[in-house]
Amino acid sequence: MAADNPIAPKLVKGALVEMSERFLGPVPNVIIFRMNPSQVTRSFEAWKPEDAGDGEAEGRSQAAERTASGAQPGDPTETISLSLILDATDALEMPESNPIQVVSGVADRLSALELLMFPQEDSLLGQLLTAAASAFGGSVNFSVAEARRGSVPITLFVWGINRIVPVRVTSFEVDEQEFSPILYPHRVKVSLGMRVLTQGELEAHPNEIAREIAKISYTFTKKQREVWGAANLANTVESVLGMLPS
Repeated sequence: MAADNPIAPKLVKGALVEMSERFLGPVPNVIIFRMNPSQVTRSFEAWKPEDAGDGEAEGRSQAAERTASGAQPGDPTETISLSLILDATDALEMPESNPIQVVSGVADRLSALELLMFPQEDSLLGQLLTAAASAFGGSVNFSVAEARRGSVPITLFVWGINRIVPVRVTSFEVDEQEFSPILYPHRVKVSLGMRVLTQGELEAHPNEIAREIAKISYTFTKKQREVWGAANLANTVESVLGMLPS
């Protein structure tokens, strides 16, 4: 196998990082792609002025003027879709090193992916510390960053160093293919649809730490796009020169 070849290039694995407080306070929940998807589909939708209501002729006029002048107050909406294969076969061959997978197959990773669609509730750590404080008659004061109930956590889609963007999972479809004797899935295919969050959307998120990390990631990826776009100028000059008669 290529993995046994000492001169084989190191495989960079993709991941989804949930910037959540639902489990143990403000600790990222990293879902690493053990098998990178063979295809990632991206699409962009250009900004469109909002339709003005009836009687708002001035608003419609301003929107039309912006469109005609090519003005675009925000970045286009980017969507990403991919399919992941989760497989516990390798782990089951070494049961002593993978006790969780022996019992539950890929249920842990599948559940972590599913939770990306669910709003947060009180963190488990917060609940435990609150119970402990109550047991001591409320004499112990704990300071725990609680997840805001009802908020969906920011998730980072990490696809190498060139693409780290904050996303909201918008669609989720799972195909469970193989099962253990007690019906935990051993192999599943998960199809994810994601929308990249813009700077404006990030400003309103209640988790300050996650918000700042997401904004830095978005800006970093956008700057890389601009740098590589500028690098294409060299190709453009070469192409133009090649078109000129010799």
